[in-house]
Amino acid sequence: MNYFETKNNVFPEKGDLLLSEPFLPDPNFERSVILLCEHNDQGAFGFVLNKTTQLSISDVIEGCGEFNEQLFMGGPVQQDTLHFIHRYGKVLEDCTPVGDGLYWGGDFDQLVSLIGTGSVSHADFRFFLGYSGWESGQLMHEIEEKSWIVYKGANARQIFEWDYDSLWRDVLRDMGGRYRMFSNYPTDPRLN
Repeated sequence: MNYFETKNNVFPEKGDLLLSEPFLPDPNFERSVILLCEHNDQGAFGFVLNKTTQLSISDVIEGCGEFNEQLFMGGPVQQDTLHFIHRYGKVLEDCTPVGDGLYWGGDFDQLVSLIGTGSVSHADFRFFLGYSGWESGQLMHEIEEKSWIVYKGANARQIFEWDYDSLWRDVLRDMGGRYRMFSNYPTDPRLN
């Protein structure tokens, strides 16, 4: 099994996924999958993996050429900032390991240079405007309130190769059991 039951003693860690419960009333996180990049006693932050914008990376950064990846909405906090995750941990300096083959950030000037020379593949990057953040204790409180389902130990293949449009549903199906049932819940149960 690749998940923990969400109970009072679960402590989600970097590299885990947070899946919004099927009827979470917050429109910022409806049917969201968040890659958790840090969680400690000061708080937590991560990026929504399945909410896109109408922008591409070349719309916000000059010199990207053919590297025209779509931007994702990382969350409601500081939506005027750009963040990225990738699979280039041994190439890109100053990046932070997040999980199995996953890295956050790094030397941005080096990244732009690598993009300009065609040395990196767009398929190995996700770019985000803003991020999702929680103050100290807030995420654990929301988990205890059953707002989030924790998926332990996501891997790079899931992040970069699974279809982001169906990611929420696919991760729940992968978890099996009652979570497979959650994956089939309609967005609005009144329409069922």
